[in-house]
Amino acid sequence: QVQLVESGGGLVQAGGSLSLSCAASGSFFSFAGMGWYRQPPGKQRELVAVINSGGSTNYSDSVKGRFTINRDTAKKTVYLQMNSLKPEDTAVYFCRVAPWGFGAGRDYWGKGTLVTVSS
Repeated sequence: QVQLVESGGGLVQAGGSLSLSCAASGSFFSFAGMGWYRQPPGKQRELVAVINSGGSTNYSDSVKGRFTINRDTAKKTVYLQMNSLKPEDTAVYFCRVAPWGFGAGRDYWGKGTLVTVSS
């Protein structure tokens, strides 16, 4: 089993910054894939950013240049630095980890942390 603890959400004004973290614990020594997704109010869950064990990243076009994903493999933690936040970034942000890589077996989701960006 895997437990994910997300932290760092909150309320921020447009143009501000927030940093999210997600610490994984449990059965696996490491996770090939780690990432962040979000679900805006009344909308579907969507990709924000993912990072693999080699450090390669993939970002949604809507956050490129503003958000940065990083990971600490030893700590089994993934981070999301969010700068120049916009009201449309308001969403519940979910951590996702995949021991064998995304799409290669089971993956795990956190419970989510709310980010609210006021205009």
